[in-house]
Amino acid sequence: MARGRCHAIAPIPITGTLDIFVPDTLTIAVAALALASCAYLVLAIERVLRFRSQLRRPLASGPMPPVTVMKPLCGEEPGLAENLRSFCRQDYATFQIVCGVRDKADPSIAVVDRIKAEFPDVDIVLVTDARTLGVNLKVANLAHMLDAARYDILVISDSDMRVGPDYLKSVAAPFVSDKVGAATCLYAASARLRGGGVATQLGAMFINDWFLPSALIPMLFGKLSYCFGATMAVRRDVLEKIGGFVALADHIADDYLLGRRVVEQGLDIAFVPYLVENIANEPNIKTLFAHELRWARTIRCVQPVGYGFSFITDSVPLALIAAIVVYMATSSMAPALALLGGALLLRFGLHLAVHATVGHKGCLTPWLIPLRDLFSVTVRMSSFFGNKVVWRGQVMTVGPVNGKSDA
Repeated sequence: MARGRCHAIAPIPITGTLDIFVPDTLTIAVAALALASCAYLVLAIERVLRFRSQLRRPLASGPMPPVTVMKPLCGEEPGLAENLRSFCRQDYATFQIVCGVRDKADPSIAVVDRIKAEFPDVDIVLVTDARTLGVNLKVANLAHMLDAARYDILVISDSDMRVGPDYLKSVAAPFVSDKVGAATCLYAASARLRGGGVATQLGAMFINDWFLPSALIPMLFGKLSYCFGATMAVRRDVLEKIGGFVALADHIADDYLLGRRVVEQGLDIAFVPYLVENIANEPNIKTLFAHELRWARTIRCVQPVGYGFSFITDSVPLALIAAIVVYMATSSMAPALALLGGALLLRFGLHLAVHATVGHKGCLTPWLIPLRDLFSVTVRMSSFFGNKVVWRGQVMTVGPVNGKSDA
């Protein structure tokens, strides 16, 4: 039997001065992922710019149904007074604002009293009730506020949201159709508060550069089946059919579940082309990490498949890894730099497209892109190691939404 000999694989000479190894399967796979991630950026830019054109559509005319705005409050967060003022300045015929707190000593009560004095012509009601219905204290707050709601179109909005005078006209317009059971809209973050440091700017970038595009893309492939927490508008009778707020009390992803329950009733969720302003406020990196980890683990539980593929949105880190692998395989800087440079250009393009869309709500901070993307990867990796989340001081455990509980 002849003995075999082992031979080293020699590089294939291309130019006489540059040697390139034949790429192996790993190199091809990593490069393909990086290219797919760049394709995601192209699609994200297109979706954001298309959404920008939708924001300019004229508002529907004609009679609008009366609306109750529900504002669950907890503490006097920065910008709260101006946030509430923006809801009082609505160009809308008939509306009511119901604010709710759990603690009679909550400092937001003084803010509500001040706003009521500033706007005597606006129907503003304050409800205080400390009873707990489940782990989601915000939902318990909403349940207690419902008795004070005068009208049958309920618009639920978080306390850190700020809107323009055309907000209610935009949100209420879809309810002229009986097929619509709920309506929702997106939000963009603003770091306009004084004293907002790097943590606040990074938090705003996450909402603007990651959440906004990733929320727009799925609508290409079907009807909306969930709501966004910035605005959840629902008919009262539809809410009653799904079990009321009590049915959401043990779920941290109440916006997701509310939308899903509405769709199960055979009704549509209207996507309103309106952008609410979220007043970002992250005191430090630690609180930002806890905030985004809660979002990540919640999304991982309610949409496990989609979240599993969400790494494709980490374009710059993927391109950096691909560039290193390609260089090691080819000994050439050209394809490696092409991958990394292309991803950086597209990522910067998305940042500019978002800024052009959200206007003053956005933060043009391209120099923070590398740090923002590295932070996102860290949060995403951490989200797979545990199910604990912290929400307004509460430590909760999230799990799959299976009809019983996700918190």
